[in-house]
Amino acid sequence: MSKQHNTKHTSQARNEQYFTAQPQSAEQHLEFDVMLRGHQVHVQSSAGVFSSHRLDPGTAVLLKGAPELPQQGNFLDLGCGWGPISIAMALESPRAQVWALDINERALQLTAANAKHLGLNIHAGTADNIDPELQFDVIWSNPPIRVGKEILHSLLLTWLPRLAAGGNAYLVVQKHLGSDSLAAWLQETLPDEYAVSKYSSSKGYRILSVHRAA
Repeated sequence: MSKQHNTKHTSQARNEQYFTAQPQSAEQHLEFDVMLRGHQVHVQSSAGVFSSHRLDPGTAVLLKGAPELPQQGNFLDLGCGWGPISIAMALESPRAQVWALDINERALQLTAANAKHLGLNIHAGTADNIDPELQFDVIWSNPPIRVGKEILHSLLLTWLPRLAAGGNAYLVVQKHLGSDSLAAWLQETLPDEYAVSKYSSSKGYRILSVHRAA
């Protein structure tokens, strides 16, 4: 097997692992320092979760470019991984209720552990752990584009309608992976009270804004 083919196979295996509830890779404990919205924190991670060894570049663009958060409310991190978005939200708005959602059990365990270590108010769980009547004032996400359009669209149409009246979502998507076409699809598909726009661009990424009218 060539090195190039092996690298591609390894990348695909990693993608499959962090998109699944129970990663097949052995846990590999990792620790590192990271800057999140102006806060330097020490976190832990592991193999089998998204961007296990660093802050993903797309997530970094979102955290740098998204507007200031409200001081309180219900916030959702859609696809939390080891928790950088949730942690940033909870650090910036300690009175908010932050919900970290993922399908990956290892990711949820890591997010919960990082929240506990940092003394943050973060609820990490699957969709089954979130009250179906709960609405969110803010949703931030680096959505899993590589799961394919059908699953991605289902995910977004499940959670974006959970925005409260006047609420805002910010999604970061690489331009070459279809950020503009996703924005057009969202505007066409979501109900009329939702406005979708291209909020900002940086380093090959686009931040999309979804606002629900008050």
